[in-house]
Amino acid sequence: MAQADPPKLKPSKAGSGRRYGNGAVALICVVVFTGMVGLAYAAVPFYRAFCQATGFDGTPRRVLHASTVKTLDRTIDVGFDTNVRSLPWAFSPVQTHQTIKIGATNLAYFKVKNNGATPLTGRAAYNVSPESAATYFLKIQCFCFNDQTIAPGVEKTFPVIYYVDPKFASDPDTSPLQELTLSYTFYPAPDVKPPVANKG
Repeated sequence: MAQADPPKLKPSKAGSGRRYGNGAVALICVVVFTGMVGLAYAAVPFYRAFCQATGFDGTPRRVLHASTVKTLDRTIDVGFDTNVRSLPWAFSPVQTHQTIKIGATNLAYFKVKNNGATPLTGRAAYNVSPESAATYFLKIQCFCFNDQTIAPGVEKTFPVIYYVDPKFASDPDTSPLQELTLSYTFYPAPDVKPPVANKG
């Protein structure tokens, strides 16, 4: 007697659903990861703007107009500190410190020279120490508000216009201070690609 062919098994619907389920999970993971990366990049300018507006994390506040507050007779010393990271630049203040009146508008100059062989773009990070004084250190004009591109061998002089809010003298956390330090560090601008060398 001839043997009957074994019955053919039908594809399992449960297995097919599992495959679709795994694909959906993978797609969700990719979307979430992409979103997190995008938020991380977007958070940088928002954080920078927040610090400029509030003086958080030692970041001096940015204002759009000159001081209109009363100038006090009290003076304070402001020191200037400059640093460079991963750029062939020479960066220094014209004056290492200034003695200023609280509430008065002041002007300081900084020199930057590109000792490299190609044009380079830098971005200056900045902060004030002690950190408690940052909310009262107000900058009207500063090279740190924008990226700076400097040609090879060129030296530029940048002005900084600033003042210290008179509320500094009445705040119990800052009134005992006799000296502040404004620090800058130039880094390569992250959004600028390095120039491509010509071949031949």
